Amino acid sequence: MRFDVITLFPDLFGPFLQQGITRRAYASGQVDVRLWPLREHADDSYRRVDDRPYGGGPGMVMLVEPLERALAAVRADRGSEGPVIHFSPTGRRMDQGLMHEVARGAGGILLCGRYEGIDQRFLDRHVDLELSLGDFVLSGGELPALALLDGVARLQEGVLHDARSHEQDSFEDGLLDCPHYSRPEVLHTPQGDLAVPGVLLSGHHAQITRWRRERSLELTARRRPDLIEAARARGALSPADERFLAQLVL
Repeated sequence: MRFDVITLFPDLFGPFLQQGITRRAYASGQVDVRLWPLREHADDSYRRVDDRPYGGGPGMVMLVEPLERALAAVRADRGSEGPVIHFSPTGRRMDQGLMHEVARGAGGILLCGRYEGIDQRFLDRHVDLELSLGDFVLSGGELPALALLDGVARLQEGVLHDARSHEQDSFEDGLLDCPHYSRPEVLHTPQGDLAVPGVLLSGHHAQITRWRRERSLELTARRRPDLIEAARARGALSPADERFLAQLVL
């Protein structure tokens, strides 16, 4: 798949594409990321891409013409359309379901706004999908774009060391992930010894699976009860799950 990123700050992406486990996806071209500096498509000596908003008010608005030229260049280079994805607080909240949807596709064109935003006429004409990282405001679309690239890359075959790793992530089954432990078996602290839960040392796989499921249910019920209700509505909770939830004291 291929992602073309239209941005004022392409240098923000370099370290991200070269570090961490997902770098495999980018280095191999399995997830092909191409950066398009917007200022290269300005038509004046100042490389201007923004101007004051009509109607007054603070901030600047990104201009249509440089964006039109950048988008035309991207599409000519891609040889195919590809959805245009704009990052905005007004968009659909990004979640794991979205990551799977995008991971099954052929990529797209990521539009990273800055300042007060992008001229609405450009958005109305070209944007296919608006996405939001959450109910807060960022300085631009680069961080949500990086989040999308990371979430999609780790779902690609062969990127993670263990193909099963993402299957037990939070939200994969609609719930939060369970706690995890590693060495040492007993951690000595000034407040006392902290041991790994005994069931994880038992070698009894069925008991371990059930323990992890119950810890996932408990954590989700305490921190995100909305996810429990959504799982219940989907029929994703077993009778054993419901019995466990019924005896929880929250």
